[in-house]
Amino acid sequence: MNKELRDRLCCRMTFGTAGLRSAMGAGFCYINDLTVIQSTQGMYKYLERCFSDFKQRGLVVGYDTRGQVTSSCSSQRLAKLTAAVLLAKDVPVYLFSRYVPTPFVPYAVQELKAVAGVMITASHNPKEDNGYKVYWETGAQITSPHDKEILKCIEECMEPWNGSWNDNLVDTSPLKKDPLQDICKKYMEDLKNICFYRELNSKTTLKFVHTSFHGVGHDYVQLAFQAFGFKPPIPVPEQKDPDPDFSTVKCPNPEEGESVLELSLRLAERENARVVLATDPDADRLAVAELQEHGHWKVFTGNELAALFGWWMFDCWKKNKATNAEVKNVYMLATTVSSKILKAIALKEGFHFEETLPGFKWIGSRIKNLLENGKEVLFAFEESIGFLCGTSVLDKDGVSAAVVVAEMASYLETMNITLNEQLIKVYEKYGYHMSKTSYFLCYDPSTIKNIFERLRNFDSPKEYPNFCGSFAILHIRDVTTGYDSSQPNKKSVLPVSKNSQMITFTFQNGCVATLRTSGTEPKIKYYAEMCAPPDQSDIALLEEELKTLIEALIENFLEPSKNGLIWRSV
Repeated sequence: MNKELRDRLCCRMTFGTAGLRSAMGAGFCYINDLTVIQSTQGMYKYLERCFSDFKQRGLVVGYDTRGQVTSSCSSQRLAKLTAAVLLAKDVPVYLFSRYVPTPFVPYAVQELKAVAGVMITASHNPKEDNGYKVYWETGAQITSPHDKEILKCIEECMEPWNGSWNDNLVDTSPLKKDPLQDICKKYMEDLKNICFYRELNSKTTLKFVHTSFHGVGHDYVQLAFQAFGFKPPIPVPEQKDPDPDFSTVKCPNPEEGESVLELSLRLAERENARVVLATDPDADRLAVAELQEHGHWKVFTGNELAALFGWWMFDCWKKNKATNAEVKNVYMLATTVSSKILKAIALKEGFHFEETLPGFKWIGSRIKNLLENGKEVLFAFEESIGFLCGTSVLDKDGVSAAVVVAEMASYLETMNITLNEQLIKVYEKYGYHMSKTSYFLCYDPSTIKNIFERLRNFDSPKEYPNFCGSFAILHIRDVTTGYDSSQPNKKSVLPVSKNSQMITFTFQNGCVATLRTSGTEPKIKYYAEMCAPPDQSDIALLEEELKTLIEALIENFLEPSKNGLIWRSV
C-alpha cells in the first residue's frame, strides 16, 4: 500500500489557524501519541527560549471528550502525554482533571499567570478528527511568528526524549496541579460582570432548552445559568453526556442549522420552551433558535446573533456605565468576513468598531492590545457563531454567550418582544444587513490554488476581474498577496496572510463578498452581505439582489462543475 504509506509518512502537519488539526491515526500527518509528543517537545524548546521563568510559571493543559476506539487515541490520553513531556522536564503543569470547555484554557492561562496553554480539541470537526490548540501567555491563541517558530522547534527534536512517554508522571509528579475547582469557581464569579438583570432572570417564565452536542457543555452551561440567577435550562437527554461518536447528529456542528438541531427543537416543543441554545462539542460556539408565531423555528445566523449581542451589550453598558466612562473609549470587533452591522451601530452610537483577519486569534490579540491601552471592549464576534461578551476570556466562548442570550430573551419577554422582533428593530434603526455564508468542499489543494490564481490573472496576467457576471466591481482586496485597490498605495491595511487564500470584492451596488479557504477544513467558503442605509426597507428587493449576486459569484468565480467542487449538503 505504497500510496497510503506515502500519504501517512511523507508529509507533516503544520500549525494552522487553530494550532494542529487532523484526523486521529497513524502517520506524521495525523494526530496521535507520537505527533503530540513531538509537538510538545517543540513547544518546550520554544517556551524555554522565550521565558526565563517557564519552570516557575508552568503551562495549562485541557481536553475535550473526543476519542477513537480503533487507535485508543483520545483527547484525555493526548492531554496526559502533553503533560508528561513537560513534567519530565521539571515544568509545572496545570492539567484539568476532567474535560472542560475550550475557553477555560485561555481563561486559566491568564488567571494562573502560566506562559502558555494547550487545549486538545477539534471543536466541531467530524468525529475522526482531533487537534492541538495553543494559547500564549496573554490568553489569546498564538499568531505569527510564534506558530512558525514552534514548528521549527518541533522539527529540531523529532525523537521522543527519555521521559516523554511516561504518562504515569501525571499521577506521581508533585509538579502536576489540578486547576478545575478554582478555575470553574472563578470563571462563574467573573461571569457575573456581564449579568445585568439577575432578579428578573430569577422570575422569568421563559423556558430554555440546551443541547451540548454530545460534548463538554452540559455541566458548565448549567452552572452559568445558576450564576445568572436562572432556573437550569432543560437538557436534551440524548445529547447531554459526552459521546465521541456524536451518534445523534450527522455532523457535530450546530452551525449546520435545523437539520442538526432536530432533537432539541422537538424537545422544546414538548416542553413549551421558546428558545433553544446549542453549544458545539467544545462549547466555544453557540447556535440559537426561537419558536415563531406560526409554529416554525427560526435558527439565527452568526451575523444576526451579533446584531442582537451588539445592541444588547451597548445598551447594558449605557445603562450601567460609570459616570466618567466615555463612549469614545468603547470598542467592538469583528473579523473581516463577518457582518458590518457593528460598524453601523458604532457610527450611530459613537463607539469604535475594528476589523481583523478571520480567526479569533486575531481578535484575541487585538483585544489584549486595546485593554493595555485603557480601552473597554464590550463584544467581539466571527460570523461562524463565535462570540465573546466582555473580556474575561480572550477567545470565543459559547458558555457565556448562551447565558447572555437567555438574559436578553428574558428582558425582552417582559416587554412582550421576541428575539426576532428585536432583531428587526435593530435593523430598522441601523440599516438592514442581509448576508449569506456557505461553502463548497474541495479535497484537492491544487484545484483551490488554481481557482484563486485565475482570479488574480482574470482577463490578462496580473489583472483582477472588473465584473462578476453583470455586477460591476468597485474595489478588490487580496489579503494573500497584500493588494487593496481601495488604498492610495494599493496595499492592504490588514496584515498579509500568505498561507491562506482570501479575496474580497466590493461591488458598485454596495454588496461586499469574500472568497476564502478554511484554516481547519477542506472548504472554500463564500460570504456576501448587502448593507442598506436605515431608510431603505424593501427587504425583498435586497434579498433578491443578494441572491442573484451570489449565483453570479459561484458561476463566474468558483465554477463548481468545471472544478469538481462538492456543494454543501443542506
